[in-house]
Amino acid sequence: MIKCNVTVCGTIGRDAATRTGKEEKTFLSFPLRVAIQSKDGQSETVEIGVSRDGGPEEAAGYRSGSRIEATGTMYLKRRGERLYFNLFADRIAPAATDAADAIGGEISFRGKVGKNIEERKDKNGKPYTVFSAFSAEKTDEGFEYQWVRFLCFDRGCEEWLQPGARVEVKGAMTVTVHNGKPDISCRAEELAQYVPESDNTNG
Repeated sequence: MIKCNVTVCGTIGRDAATRTGKEEKTFLSFPLRVAIQSKDGQSETVEIGVSRDGGPEEAAGYRSGSRIEATGTMYLKRRGERLYFNLFADRIAPAATDAADAIGGEISFRGKVGKNIEERKDKNGKPYTVFSAFSAEKTDEGFEYQWVRFLCFDRGCEEWLQPGARVEVKGAMTVTVHNGKPDISCRAEELAQYVPESDNTNG
């Protein structure tokens, strides 16, 4: 499970379209293009699929080329080599004239730890832990896996934090681009071992 509460700033890539969802409820949909700095200093464009409640009257307010700031809940969906960002917006407003493109907010993650767990020290000698973990999503073809890199500052490595351990993490999310593909990392603020309810036994 990967769920993000975010604020994004970017440029609408296509006029908003009106669609009908469950229970015949109408909503607006449009792509938002956000320029993200890559690790080699270049700029790459990440596209976010934005949707929000509304009808044809509201759709006229979201035109291609307009710059906006949107706040809401974003979900990540991996399909093969592609990572899709889907944002369900609670609030959309015109972006400030000096606002730079950005994706920022908090990520809530639940998944399994990968093989490499590194204990490091910062320039002041304080310990921190770096590891990656993946969240699995069941699809018609099998499973899709999305990896997130976690940095846990001001703490050493937890004893239970081992390869294959299930974790629940919350923290500040960063989106960068590496080799032309989005890369997700998180500065963990809450880290806990996750025990699925089905594994609990009474008594």
